[in-house]
Order: sequence, then structure tokens, then C-alpha cells
Amino acid sequence: MKPWYETLFANYARKYDAESFTQGTAGECDFIEKEIDGDRSVRILDVGCGTGRHALELAARGYAVVGVDLSAAQLARARAKAAERGVSVDFRLADARELPFESEFDLAIMLCEGAFPLMETDEMNFRILQGAARALKPGGKLIFTTLNGLFPLFHSVKDFLDAAAQPGQAATLRSTFDWMTFRDRNVTAIEDDDGQRVELACDERYYVPPEITWLLKSAGLAAPDIFGAKLGAFSRNDPLTPDDFEMLVVACKPPERHLAG
Repeated sequence: MKPWYETLFANYARKYDAESFTQGTAGECDFIEKEIDGDRSVRILDVGCGTGRHALELAARGYAVVGVDLSAAQLARARAKAAERGVSVDFRLADARELPFESEFDLAIMLCEGAFPLMETDEMNFRILQGAARALKPGGKLIFTTLNGLFPLFHSVKDFLDAAAQPGQAATLRSTFDWMTFRDRNVTAIEDDDGQRVELACDERYYVPPEITWLLKSAGLAAPDIFGAKLGAFSRNDPLTPDDFEMLVVACKPPERHLAG
């Protein structure tokens, strides 16, 4: 049986692009550009790129981008959008747990839960961070968003998702948060690109800041900066709070140290 995320994205590309949580692309790319000082020589890896919304926007702004995703259907949509926009992105079918890159990129991004933290185990999620860190050149930067484990301590995840839901978009039918594993196990209904209703048993991991810091340091990155993730308006001026559903994480790979001869 396929994992829920593979089933979800098998035929959910056009409808995915219409979801409310995908509408902040331009503002999020503004933040990315600011983080790399608008340097067009920066080579970017988009992990879990989906239909390519960030990769395409960055490519349109003049950056060289490689986008990887586990879903052939999502990538087909991404390539079609690239052709429509007249921009070039190197889209590749790949598993984020087995990224085939070594010190090739100046920047890696994983936004809107691009692969991390959707995996079945913590070990799988960690492998994604390890692969992203390995793909970076020394001095490179990783920018990603993930589910904020502080949020469920003070709020109902289902109530939040219900309030954000729009007619015809994904809807959470049932949700149970496991305090021992910080996993939200929910049943979510979507309408796929053929107009068919699909119900999925989803399992998503929420992380608290000290966990993220430890995982990134264990993967070879420096201690990260962590902020609240505001849709379409990422900013270093937004400290993370329990009211933020997602956190924005920025981490750097230490530069190479050269011993004096």
C-alpha cells in the first residue's frame, strides 16, 4: 500500500495549485531573494517542489533552479507551467530521502511541507535534512518551513484547519493529536483533478524548536534561526509563537576551514 502522501499527489496538481495555502508564492520568494542578497549566481535546489510554484517564480527572476519531487504527476504539471511561462527549471523525479547531490548548491529550500515532515518515521524525516545539508556547498543556506509543535499545545489543529478551509478545497474530517509522538493523525478529504472525492488517512509530524536545532546540528548545519511563518510574508521580524501554525527555519552550512600551513 502506498504512503498517504504518494496517493494524495498522484492526481492532485491543478487542484493543489488552487488551494489557499499555495497563494503566497511571490512574497515567499521575496524573502528567499533577500536571504541570498539577490545574487543570480546562486544555484538553488527546491526539495519537494510539487507543481514548481517557488522554483518557477525564482527561475523567472533569473535564478538557476533544480526541482525534485517524488510525484511524477506533480512534476508533469510543473513542466507544463514552465512551458506556459517560458522559463527553464531542471525538474527531476527523486525521493527526498535519497537526494543524489553532494556540495552542488548554494541554497536549498523546502517550503509548504515539501517532503519534510510528512514521512512515516522521524528517521525518514532526518534523512531528508541530511540530504539537503549534503547537497549544499560549504557556506550554503537551507530555508524551510515545517509544522510548529508549539501550536497544538494551545490550539486545536482541526479547528484551525476547519477555519482555513474553503469550499471545494481540502477538508479535515477527523483529527487526533498524539502527545507522545507529536503526530497529527487525520482523515482529509480532497477532490482530485478528475473531480473525484478522495479520503486519506494522513500522518504529519510537528516539531518544536529545540528538536529542529538538534536535528540540523546533527546533519552538519549551524544552529538555525527560527521564525513564525506567515503565508506569503516570510520575515525575520516575526518571532515564533504558539499562535504560528508553521515555523520558518533558516540554517547555514559552515564554511570550510583551512588550516594554516
